[in-house]
Amino acid sequence: MPRKHPLGRVRNIGIMAHIDAGKTTTTERILFYTGKSHKIGEVHEGAAEMDWMEQERERGITITSAATRCYWRYNNDSNNPEHEINIIDTPGHVDFTVEVERSVRVLDGAIAVFCAVGGVEPQSETVWRQADKYGVPRMAFVNKMDRIGADFFNVVEMMRERLGCHAVPLQVPIGAEDKFRGFIDLVDMKARIWPQDDQEQGAKFEEISIPEDLQDIATEYREKLLESLSDYDDLFAEKYLDGEDFSNEELRKAVRSATLRAKITPVFLGSAFKNKGVQALLNGVIDYLPSPTEVESIRGIHPETEEEMSRKPNDEEPFSALAFKVMRDPRGVDKLTYIRIYSGVLKAGSYVYNTSQDRTERVGRIYVMHAVTKDPTDEARTGDIVALVGMKNVRTGDTLCDPDNIIELEKMTFPEPVISIAVEPKTKNDMDKMSTSLTKLMEEDPTFRVQTDEETGQTILHGMGELHLEILVDRLKREYKVEANVGQPQVAYRETVTRESSVRYQHKKQSGGRGQFAEVHIRVEPNDPGHGFSFKSEVVGGVVPKEYIPAVEQGIISALGTGPVAGYPVVDVKAALYDGSYHDVDSSEMAFKIAAIQAFKDAARRANPILLEPMMAVEITTPADHQGDIIGNLNQKRAKIEQIEPRPGGASGVKCLVPLSEMFGYATEIRNLSSGRAAFSMQFSHYEPVPKFVEERIVGERAAAAK
Repeated sequence: MPRKHPLGRVRNIGIMAHIDAGKTTTTERILFYTGKSHKIGEVHEGAAEMDWMEQERERGITITSAATRCYWRYNNDSNNPEHEINIIDTPGHVDFTVEVERSVRVLDGAIAVFCAVGGVEPQSETVWRQADKYGVPRMAFVNKMDRIGADFFNVVEMMRERLGCHAVPLQVPIGAEDKFRGFIDLVDMKARIWPQDDQEQGAKFEEISIPEDLQDIATEYREKLLESLSDYDDLFAEKYLDGEDFSNEELRKAVRSATLRAKITPVFLGSAFKNKGVQALLNGVIDYLPSPTEVESIRGIHPETEEEMSRKPNDEEPFSALAFKVMRDPRGVDKLTYIRIYSGVLKAGSYVYNTSQDRTERVGRIYVMHAVTKDPTDEARTGDIVALVGMKNVRTGDTLCDPDNIIELEKMTFPEPVISIAVEPKTKNDMDKMSTSLTKLMEEDPTFRVQTDEETGQTILHGMGELHLEILVDRLKREYKVEANVGQPQVAYRETVTRESSVRYQHKKQSGGRGQFAEVHIRVEPNDPGHGFSFKSEVVGGVVPKEYIPAVEQGIISALGTGPVAGYPVVDVKAALYDGSYHDVDSSEMAFKIAAIQAFKDAARRANPILLEPMMAVEITTPADHQGDIIGNLNQKRAKIEQIEPRPGGASGVKCLVPLSEMFGYATEIRNLSSGRAAFSMQFSHYEPVPKFVEERIVGERAAAAK
């Protein structure tokens, strides 16, 4: 089957931003204007097509990333060639940052949406860094220009200061707030305004000459645009310095080149809710974001030889793809595996090799997804984002490829969970269903972990935040019909050591017949923060045979799970085996493992162990008259105030670091302190030592709970 759209006319983009900046509303307008949907779904009415989960519609937020495909002709003109646009709408809440991470990993470009009032908010910075990590070219869309306090130029300045990007406006607004009525296009130097009596609120616009009172600002920002482009293109700079004019096509080509190299970020504006500016944004996607042929060839390694390899974005290359999301079909029993195809062609019914799991699997069916709706297709090609049915053993981040031409693409890394709750099934029937249900939820969400507390027998759920765990428990009840009692959220404390210590431990057991013998000399010392555990053997002369050294490492790893201070996992520690002895008959792997466990426990106790707690980066926006009360409350929570800055509309922004343990129930507290007028967001920052008086309280509580 021939390709419907040449690869050069395909765009794979994501819509990303801080919560409530208008991502999903922007996506819904894109679907409407491209003809994918014939009725605009509103987030506040619980009718957005891309927010299909019950929990999303009830809360008015995006929880899971949703994929769709639509088509657009430049200027919506039937004479222009059609482009295929694959879109992933991502969540804005920090608890679901994994959804952004795995989406950005497979995208070629992105639209970052900013609120014209709030500007660059905390989660905006997080998703921007994620896009930086994968080198994804971006455009910006300053949304909500009709809101009170909207300030386009302030948002552009915030992008430069907070994100460190070269934000370059391609449009400047005509009016703002309730007087927002259009924009000036700085490429073709035309004004576009929306008629005041337009019943479709922005669906139609008029192109006019730039009004006289806006000529100066249009000329100023056109000049800034030309200056910005001349910084990154010598030929363009030469022509600019000679005072020559540029055609619209030359300008677009220069903007595109600088955008694809991530030198500039073109900035658009509008009001998605009022349907304004979305058509120009779609034109910008075609003009300035890359096709799969314009991004670097995907790189990987041969899993056996570890030789570096690459795959060009071409249908003629061997098939290679990355599985970036696994989820249960909410309208059926199938498991859907979302993949991005980097090279080659995939046909339904064919076999693929899962390099990460060393398995061959048969592709059952292939679907093009529109949120939760599935459109079957017989084949998928380079650049496509599709969902597969029939993949039994595929996990997030696995590489799928041609069995005769294997390659392993770079794996994804996900943050560790920082909060936990205990759950207990209400009935015997619930107990039987809970284990299976939790396994399915873990398959879908790499940041969700489940463990059983050996002391209490309780099931402990670990997640990224209170909302994350609340949603998971809600899904457990609604989707899997498991009723459970839920405990209070608990902080994921960690332990580490602060100095070096060495221990000699001998494990000796004789009870008739063959005995057990192992002697190990272990040295323990602190590792750099965030670097986890490392082990090395310094044994010389064969005092500990090579075949027993892995058992020593395994013993230490198993001992890391329970620290000496309060029984929390031990992190950021180095361990070395530097001496020991063995017995020709009585030594075994098990004996050395047991010796290593006890030696590490003794060494950790002597290495001045301390408790670590997760610190959250918190940002609060509050009216200035409530600032004093909120800061006073933060000081009681052991907060470290980092920055207080003025915000538009007489508000203040407070940036601080606060221990997670102090932030439970803060949404209610801040509501009471500010009469409901303040808002906050928080995300995990790093681990820090717990003050001694707090550590003593935690140790006491753990000891009491264990009795």
